[in-house]
Amino acid sequence: HAHYFPKPYNDALLRIGGRSLPEAARSLTARTIRNDDPSGLPARLQQMDDAGVQMQILSPAASPPYAEKEADAVAAARLVNDAYAELARKHPGRFNAVVSLPLPHIDASLREMERGLDQLGMLGVSMTCSCFDRSTAEAEFEPLYQEMNRRRTVLNYHPIQNGICSPMINDYGFTVSVGASLEDAAIVLHLIARRIPERFPNIRYVVPHLGGIIPMLLQRLDNQAPRQHPNLPERPSVTARRFYYDIVAHGSQAALLCAWKAFGADHLVAGSDYPVLLAFETYRQNFHYLHESILPAEDVEKILHHNAQIVLGLEH
Repeated sequence: HAHYFPKPYNDALLRIGGRSLPEAARSLTARTIRNDDPSGLPARLQQMDDAGVQMQILSPAASPPYAEKEADAVAAARLVNDAYAELARKHPGRFNAVVSLPLPHIDASLREMERGLDQLGMLGVSMTCSCFDRSTAEAEFEPLYQEMNRRRTVLNYHPIQNGICSPMINDYGFTVSVGASLEDAAIVLHLIARRIPERFPNIRYVVPHLGGIIPMLLQRLDNQAPRQHPNLPERPSVTARRFYYDIVAHGSQAALLCAWKAFGADHLVAGSDYPVLLAFETYRQNFHYLHESILPAEDVEKILHHNAQIVLGLEH
């Protein structure tokens, strides 16, 4: 996954402001926002070429078009989706996107999903791990899963930066550095507990950042989770291995190796979190760290050049 933040969209979120934004998004009004515009595209495309990246799949990261007022959410969702579609039209084969939804408004989200997939040609759907501090695995979101299952589409999750609503994370200043990975792990656990993959098996679920702490917990989940969830259709580790996980890991060889052993190479997909990691490493290094690992060359080739294309239904 990668990100692009059009200034008109950021301005729209700021206008919504106040209590219309989820708790996690209110910091938008208190910090400098990255504004992307067409003048930066040549440099971005050059970085992509240098890194061997053919296409970026865009989403607005932790700044989704969510609002308490349906009209606000719909306007913001249409704005960002139209901006991504225009970018894809101007640079065919280099950019596409997953549809941003005007949550928590389900009927409006179903309409925008249809527009994004059928009219704008987007490659899947984007949801954050929670919306207004409610897990997006909860029952109120099931009409969205039903439609995605019918369409056999890709669902890409992303943290919303709420530190899993925990003062033990947020009060200590780890909302982004640690909380995001806990959000990734939480949505995997919620999907397992609510038996979402069993009930909606045609969706291709993509979780970012190697799934957070999930790779380290599979055996413990298998041992202990069935006590609290005796009606699970299979071991939690089996369900977790049905998902796909992108390789954004801040270059951590330990995290990569753990996820590779936990999930297998076939369920790891290329991703960069662009432009987030550029503060710490080059765009090329976002991917090159796999070549520096002990993973077999054929697995690195799968992860970097084939798996995401298979998930997204692209030529490879």
